[in-house]
Amino acid sequence: MDRLSELVSLIDQFAPEDGAAPTALPRLHLARVTNPTEPMHALQEPALCIAGQGRKQMILGDRIYGYEPSNYLLVSADLPVVGCVMEASPEKPYLGMRLDLDPAALSALILDMDRQGKVSDAPGSGILMSPLDDSLLDAAIRLLRLLAHPADAPILAPLIEREIHYRLLVGDQAVRLRQIALADSKFNQVNRAINWIKQNYTRPFRIETVAAEARMSPSSLHEHFKAVTAMSPLQYQKQIRLQEARRLIMAQAVDAATAAHLVGYDSPSQFSREYNRLFGAPPMRDAERLRTSPAAEAAV
Repeated sequence: MDRLSELVSLIDQFAPEDGAAPTALPRLHLARVTNPTEPMHALQEPALCIAGQGRKQMILGDRIYGYEPSNYLLVSADLPVVGCVMEASPEKPYLGMRLDLDPAALSALILDMDRQGKVSDAPGSGILMSPLDDSLLDAAIRLLRLLAHPADAPILAPLIEREIHYRLLVGDQAVRLRQIALADSKFNQVNRAINWIKQNYTRPFRIETVAAEARMSPSSLHEHFKAVTAMSPLQYQKQIRLQEARRLIMAQAVDAATAAHLVGYDSPSQFSREYNRLFGAPPMRDAERLRTSPAAEAAV
């Protein structure tokens, strides 16, 4: 059995039902989807995404990233994305894995590595794509094999996850990923702005306030924030607000007006308009549609 076939077989074994499948390894998530999905919005944290079978698409702002078994997708910051499975069928389902990355562990590993390498000062997009090479694929397979050996997992999983971090840091995206280890890199300055917005999304803000938090000028923040996230800080805040409102409506069964107030909207009508514009349906109708799509969460 070749490496890719083994990856597909392992995901097939440990994700037997349609939809997202958490695993005994906290950072590892699997997915099986038997039909193409509608676009689904989510806040994606840093992660490595591999499609063993089928094809998937992730959208960040106006940028579209399609990935399949020949490549991997890497998310390097907390980003509001839209994901959808493009190619899947009951006979040949989409089978994918996602490993949530630990930026602190990445930083520590960069500092431990002997070779320093180049570091780019231009942050670029928070989504990166590269060919899936044998060394990274082999490490991913060994991580999946541990699901059949739960007694070994607590000791071996952290070692394999560290190896995966290492493979990413010596691969095609090394120059961009090394920005994570530099406290004063443009990427980390944007990350400070992202974290401030996430923690204060219910409050109105001035761009000067966020720029001060990022230790950048407002014009520099706007330029580099858009490079990483494909949106302005205000657009980012709006996406965070609307996605949280959607979660509240789904998970806590609150009405639209309550959700709007909880995420910081003063005007329910403005909330409804912006919600409809982003998700393609008014809040209650959108919630009903989501409840009838069990595989939807696997699209992101």
